[in-house]
Amino acid sequence: MGTEPGTTDEELVLLSRNGDLAAFNSLVDRYQGAVYGLCLRLVGRREAAEDATQEAFLSAYRAIPQFTGGNFRGWLLRIAANESKDELRRRRRKDGASSLDQAAEAAGTPIEVRDPATDTATAFEQRELAGALDRALADLPFEQRQAIVLADLYDYHYEEVAEMTHASIGTVKSRIHRGRERLRGYLTSHPELLAGYRRLGGGEE
Repeated sequence: MGTEPGTTDEELVLLSRNGDLAAFNSLVDRYQGAVYGLCLRLVGRREAAEDATQEAFLSAYRAIPQFTGGNFRGWLLRIAANESKDELRRRRRKDGASSLDQAAEAAGTPIEVRDPATDTATAFEQRELAGALDRALADLPFEQRQAIVLADLYDYHYEEVAEMTHASIGTVKSRIHRGRERLRGYLTSHPELLAGYRRLGGGEE
């Protein structure tokens, strides 16, 4: 049984809880980009992100009978963040302390900066900066990276990040502050990137 394009999350969740696989597949279609994007930011490799994304949706499908309402997207991204952390652990056990935290592969889908440009020169500079920021982000401890991605890329408030990561608001604020300081330090040590960041709308942050 198919679902209408305008069906709300709440309606799809209710249908999914009643065993409607087509409804859950509609939720997958709706959020697979957001889930994969989060997993890629957190694990840094496309293959690992694909595995984490698949596990996230499998976990969500198994757990959806216990979903009691609220923000489905936030609930799903919390599962994805947990699966990303588990995937990193699995990969490290398998591969050793390898370059999983390097974001070279993730640079193909870079962080978007604030001022989309139409001219080729600025677009190239934007992409170079985004790739550099991805690499700097990948060097952060997982908890800092997770908090920054959820707050700065997914626009969640501190309170929401705290709930999603099972941390206190104070801990979330500390992680984001420390992570931003490290990112700022990285930009400061690369003056050409800092200048480009400011030109593209990054200000002093």
